[in-house]
Amino acid sequence: MTSTAPAVPATEPAAEPSLPGFAAERGFDLGAVPYTGRVLIESLLRSGDPAQAEVLGKRLALGEEPGLEMPFRPARILVQDYTGIPLLVDLAALRDRVAEPGRVNPALPIDVVVDHSVQTDWAGRPDALRLNEALEMSRNQERYAFLKWAEGAFDGLRVIPPGQGIVHQVNLERLATVVAQGPDGIAHPDTVLGTDSHTTMVGGLGVLGWGVGGLEAEAQMLGLAQSLTLPPIVGVRLTGAVSPGTSPVDVVLALTRRLRAENVRAVMLEFTGPGVAELTAPDRCTIANMAPEYGAMTAFFPVDEETLDYLRRTGRTDADVARVRDYCVRQRLLRTDTAPVFGRTIDFDLGEVGPGLAGPSRPDQRIGLGELPASFADLHGGEPRSGDVVSDGDLVIAAITSCTSTSNPKAMLAAGLLARRAVERGLSVPAHVKTSLAPGSRAVTRYLAESGLLGDLEQLGFHVVGYGCMTCNGGSGPLNPGVGEDVERLGLTVAAVLSGNRNFEARVHTQVRAGYLASPALVVALALVGTVRADLENEPLGTDTEGRPVHLRDLWPHHGELRELEERFIAPEMFTHDQAPAPAWEAIGAPDGEVFAWDPQSTYIRPPAYADPAPGLRSLSGARALVALGDDISTDHISPVGAIPADSPAGRYLLERGVRDFNSYGSRRGNHEVMARGTFSNPRLRNFLLGDDGDSGGDTLHLPGGERLPVFDAARRYADSGTPLIVLAGRSYGMGSSRDWAAKGPWLLGVRAVLAESYERIHRTNLCAMGILPLLLPAGQSWAGLGLTGHEEFALDLDRARETGEVEVTAGERAFTARADVQSGGEWDVLLAGGTLPYLLGRLRAQETTSV
Repeated sequence: MTSTAPAVPATEPAAEPSLPGFAAERGFDLGAVPYTGRVLIESLLRSGDPAQAEVLGKRLALGEEPGLEMPFRPARILVQDYTGIPLLVDLAALRDRVAEPGRVNPALPIDVVVDHSVQTDWAGRPDALRLNEALEMSRNQERYAFLKWAEGAFDGLRVIPPGQGIVHQVNLERLATVVAQGPDGIAHPDTVLGTDSHTTMVGGLGVLGWGVGGLEAEAQMLGLAQSLTLPPIVGVRLTGAVSPGTSPVDVVLALTRRLRAENVRAVMLEFTGPGVAELTAPDRCTIANMAPEYGAMTAFFPVDEETLDYLRRTGRTDADVARVRDYCVRQRLLRTDTAPVFGRTIDFDLGEVGPGLAGPSRPDQRIGLGELPASFADLHGGEPRSGDVVSDGDLVIAAITSCTSTSNPKAMLAAGLLARRAVERGLSVPAHVKTSLAPGSRAVTRYLAESGLLGDLEQLGFHVVGYGCMTCNGGSGPLNPGVGEDVERLGLTVAAVLSGNRNFEARVHTQVRAGYLASPALVVALALVGTVRADLENEPLGTDTEGRPVHLRDLWPHHGELRELEERFIAPEMFTHDQAPAPAWEAIGAPDGEVFAWDPQSTYIRPPAYADPAPGLRSLSGARALVALGDDISTDHISPVGAIPADSPAGRYLLERGVRDFNSYGSRRGNHEVMARGTFSNPRLRNFLLGDDGDSGGDTLHLPGGERLPVFDAARRYADSGTPLIVLAGRSYGMGSSRDWAAKGPWLLGVRAVLAESYERIHRTNLCAMGILPLLLPAGQSWAGLGLTGHEEFALDLDRARETGEVEVTAGERAFTARADVQSGGEWDVLLAGGTLPYLLGRLRAQETTSV
């Protein structure tokens, strides 16, 4: 069992690196290679493949696309509890199926940060933190006991207990070393793969990392390299400087809109240009955090002196920092003024960005402050209606939350200063607004308290509610009294604003249709107004105690004030004090032993139904479309994480077993029975099998009869008749979170192929990892444009899919050729094996046979 303290990097100087010598010997200029490429070259050299390293280096130095498939082995794996517990459940199931359970053991370090389970049940009161943490512990005892068993059973597994902070912020402030040291004592770049799409955040510190699905992480944990087809490395050249009054969140929302328009899907982005030096390390991390929102595989800022200063400010020792600098200088990984060569460069002027928001349903829908009323009107349409407590357009959730912003002291201090001025003018927040403050680490609470700003935020109802994702992940808890009742009775369209990274429909709360992303300071400002029908540029936020109008410009913090507060209160001791686990965590008992003792009555932890070998890729005939979907379907649409409705298939399953506190879908991910029933159950999912508006409420049609049923019930009928299933979708299918349950759930329902116009990177990989074939419709065509309705009977000829990449599809009387979106030989191997767990099980059993 390993310690919960963060790893301490070695202080010895790094050995003479091979990379500069390699570059000189091979006759190309490493200075022209993007820094991202230098890290990848180092990985190839370290794994003993100098020939591939030479090819990659030469191509990148010339600005060419890599065009290589390489094995990538990260220094470590990072997971959170929502993805980590199912992952460990899978590993426990593998141990059941092999003769030597100890063979199922991580081959590299794993950190599990428990941050997703705490929910905002209580808010707007001084004891909210204590009440929410108590509820978290009572609800999740069984899950947390399983985590403790796993920490004792698996080597190299470390659990960061609840109450410490959000996984990516903990990674920045405590776990990331920038330069790692392997078991052989040789220093190398810190690299990380995480089972959360925002793992990219650490790229702001010069740590190369990206999100993967849990199944993919399992393969790496058991010693397999990630089979990586290297995408292009695209440069984003930053110029200018951020204007005073513009927050880091404003910058990343503007970048998200621009980069989505530039179609950077699945590429590696590297930030370059003179504007990089104008950004603090936390600013860079805010930008890197939202790489999934603009579609990139990763976002990378090379190490420089600002990176080193951040390490000092967050409590790393002088010896640690000196070691990082020495290694990066000698490996030519420390940023210089000489710009690398990129095959494609996107220019972005930081000075052109001003305050703004994004919404009402996607992070790339960036709008100016004055455009907010029109944005809501476009969504809602018609005249506002009023209930007893709220009206259309009223703000019902205002949450300062998410590592995206709470990791940035400048953004948090700005929110505190705005709150102070609002309190001084006598402003208050309307009763229908649920306010919350969920810092990404305890350090935030400490510096806000030391500066006196925490009290001002609390005066407006922004009490600390917990140290976790909370509202950003959909753990919003109930709305304030009377609000939900009005929404349900009248069908009102109400809104939420959060300082997070995602605002997909029904993600924040199932009763909230309009979601807006904003800086923490703008979250406070909108909470004061209490509606998104307000023009923040021109209309007052309210009136002060003397009846005078108070505008946003009257409260907005000045740049000099923020700088002074940062210099006074952002100190190393804020980040190193009080990291002890809570007594409630310490009191949880855990079973021991190599093999987990499954409880057959458990509704949280059950052995998965997809671990045993199943038929791999095979032709499908007589298939039906389970759902027919449009563009921008997120993993929240496919596999929700929030509340479980009592009248849903998952709710009925739990009620039948005597469960009254359902907790959430996210907390039930260790139970495939719940998760299968929750798949495609999001009430905001539009399923066009049900008509032109697609309003489904979690239902579909069972064909050919056309009976309307919950998706899970229809899938069971198809299974009873032996009917294979497909999914029809549009562009950017699977955008959003990395959750592999968005692939596991459809597989359990019987889906074996998806036909879409395009896929988001992680979800496409997850489909392959579950043995579901991702197919691309003919270029420029949608399923509706092909004349399909989804009511047809489908036949898919998969016999030559691997050899040619083409699949002949017959749908009723129509026929067309689809292309398999499978990007490496390793993915084909997994598909043909029926998924990652059967593939791993086959390898483990083969090893046992060989060793006999």
